[in-house]
Amino acid sequence: MVDWVLTIVIAVGAVLAIKAFVVNPYRIPSSSMEPTLHCAEPGDGCVAGFSDRVLANRFVYRFKDPGRGDIIVFDTPPAAQARCGAGGTFVKRLIGLPGERIAERNGVITIDGKRLREPYLPDEARANGTFPERKVPEGHYFMLGDNRGQSCDSRVWGAVPRGNIIGEVFAVYWPPQRIGFR
Repeated sequence: MVDWVLTIVIAVGAVLAIKAFVVNPYRIPSSSMEPTLHCAEPGDGCVAGFSDRVLANRFVYRFKDPGRGDIIVFDTPPAAQARCGAGGTFVKRLIGLPGERIAERNGVITIDGKRLREPYLPDEARANGTFPERKVPEGHYFMLGDNRGQSCDSRVWGAVPRGNIIGEVFAVYWPPQRIGFR
C-alpha cells in the first residue's frame, strides 16, 4: 500500500512541477491572434469552430532573451484591464525589443524608422491604424496581436515588463486538425 501511495504522490508531484516550471496549456479566447491562432465562433472576428489550445514553454526565456516574432504568453499590465476591459493572461506576438522605437502608420509598423517585415500577417489582418513613435523602455517588450483591428495590445496599454512574460507558445495541441509546432 505504501508503495502505491508513494508512486501516486511522486507522479502527481511530477505533473504539477512540469506544469509550473516547464510547459503549461492555454486556450485562445479572442480573435486578436487570427489567423495564426484561432478562437471559436461566435466570438467577434473568430473564424473557427473550436478555440486553439496551445502549449507554452515556461523555461525557455531563462536561457535566452525573447525575440521579435515570438508568440508569447504573459500576464497583462494593470492598464490592460483599465483600457480594454480584460486582463489576466494574454497571448500576443513580440514586435518591439527594449530600447527600440516603434511606430505605426496606416497599418505599417516601423522599428527605428525601418518597415517591419511581417510575412505571418495577411493584408486583411492589418488595421489602418496609426500611432506616433514611442520608445520601448529597457526591460520591456512591445506586443501586438496578429489581427490588428481586433487586438487590444501594447498600442493601447503600453509595453510588457520582462517579469510578466510566462513563456513562448511552441505548439497547438487542439483541435486535432490544427495540431502542430509553431
